Amino acid sequence: MDAVRVALLREVLAGTEWPAAARRFAGALRSSVVPHGGGLLLVGTAAYEPWHLAAHLVDESTWSGLPELTPTLVRHRVEPGDPAHLAVGLGRIEAAGRGETLFLVAPERPGDGLLERVHDARRAGATVLSLDNGDPEVRGLAHETLTVTCRDDVDLDTVQHLVSAAAGENSVPAPRGRHRFRDRLSRLADQLTAPPPARW
Repeated sequence: MDAVRVALLREVLAGTEWPAAARRFAGALRSSVVPHGGGLLLVGTAAYEPWHLAAHLVDESTWSGLPELTPTLVRHRVEPGDPAHLAVGLGRIEAAGRGETLFLVAPERPGDGLLERVHDARRAGATVLSLDNGDPEVRGLAHETLTVTCRDDVDLDTVQHLVSAAAGENSVPAPRGRHRFRDRLSRLADQLTAPPPARW
């Protein structure tokens, strides 16, 4: 979804909690991956694979110049011959630890096997974020949550668009110190001379 469509979506949702909630959640996502140089693992449930969100985060990562936002999509079923970026199985969660972020997208309650893996990753030091349906066990495992239920005025796909767009647009705090003005001037020059992102 391009910037114009996201802006229209935010305009439609103005007056609701969703634009601000998505920005808050996206800020938590950025603050957990940027200082560690990445380490973002994205996983869904056995019935829901968040490949669409993965693609949007890759796009936002490219457009914002933040490679840390590029996720590793962790899949429940990996088939022989799958390309490398689609061949990461649930064992990767078992190896997650300090400095890594596990982003769980759970429109329904995950199976116990996945919840155990998420719990183990959290105990090993990984930061856990969840975009969920309000399941108390999922929310209990996550450091930061954003809940979308069937009673809300938006659906999960809409919220994923808001989150991914906000993750790419939030600015990184300017460094403190004597080079602050020069750094800001340099960033401004980079922004003014950068080519516009490709639109498909």
